[in-house]
Amino acid sequence: MNQEQNQTEEHLLCSECSLKHKHRDEKEYRDLIHRLNRIEGQVRGIRGMVEQERYCVDIITQVSAVTSALNSFNKSLLSQHIKTCVADNIREGNDNVVDELCETLRKLMK
Repeated sequence: MNQEQNQTEEHLLCSECSLKHKHRDEKEYRDLIHRLNRIEGQVRGIRGMVEQERYCVDIITQVSAVTSALNSFNKSLLSQHIKTCVADNIREGNDNVVDELCETLRKLMK
């Protein structure tokens, strides 16, 4: 299936269930899942530290690492979003995507 057919299919899915969808290529998908798996492991590690009654500063250090990993995940996802979803929508004449992007950036910059 070519990219135009994919976008049409995604649009149909979107209009049928009122949720937006994004097809990701295999490399992007693998990278995102890999990052999430690492973050999930870090969070489980923090839980283990709490259960083992580890020192507060050690736990805080690990929470900081998870926060950094989530921020890195967000930066990667946002970059891909701008390069694909936003750019494609602008090319198609849908300037509302710019407002959506601005709102997303406001939420990230709290």
